[in-house]
Amino acid sequence: MTNRYEGSFFGRRKGKPLSPRREALMDNALSGLKLDLDNPAPSDLRDLFERDVHSVWLEVGFGGGEHLLHRARQNPDVGFIGVEPFVGSMAKAVSAVVGENLENVRLYDDDAVNVLDWLPEASLDLVYQLYPDPWPKKRHWKRRFINRQNLSRYARALKPGSEFRFASDIDTYIDWTLRHCRDHDAFEWQVETAQDWKVPWQGWPGTRYEAKAVREGRTGRYLTFLRV
Repeated sequence: MTNRYEGSFFGRRKGKPLSPRREALMDNALSGLKLDLDNPAPSDLRDLFERDVHSVWLEVGFGGGEHLLHRARQNPDVGFIGVEPFVGSMAKAVSAVVGENLENVRLYDDDAVNVLDWLPEASLDLVYQLYPDPWPKKRHWKRRFINRQNLSRYARALKPGSEFRFASDIDTYIDWTLRHCRDHDAFEWQVETAQDWKVPWQGWPGTRYEAKAVREGRTGRYLTFLRV
């Protein structure tokens, strides 16, 4: 088992009270969508989904769910696992998944480390981590999700030749991620020109965090790493 940081990689879990409808959905629908980590993961993750899918993608910390839900709608033959500990964001995602009958989405509402340790080796075809909490104060940098231990978790769960995609608008976190991935022998930065990290990936829908960064004068960077 890979060592873990004993603490939270995320901040507060609760914000404004949920509406009665979303409260009911969380009580009644989340259990059917949530990964059951008390039992072993299926050897083939495609078996997690109600519909036939040809590959499985993971998004760690999906925030408002804009990206996760867009990808799930546009790629019905891909299975999506979304991890988000913030209650309001999870309720929004559950509402959309149930309301639109998205049969290619599974969810988890706690620490992504638990999911990464549960997943079979070489079981994921793609991983996204988009605009994560940057923990900007230097004394909190140890709480950043990108570290050697968690990169090793990603490396174990990803199939060789697949991609880990990371986006942030915080320069120190971009540099931090580049340095940690460069120092990890399982990942290779895929870059030939500046456009490769200045322009989002194809089919990018944008996120509310990206929009907030733009309003505040910050520019997003989009890093792609190959699992070698």
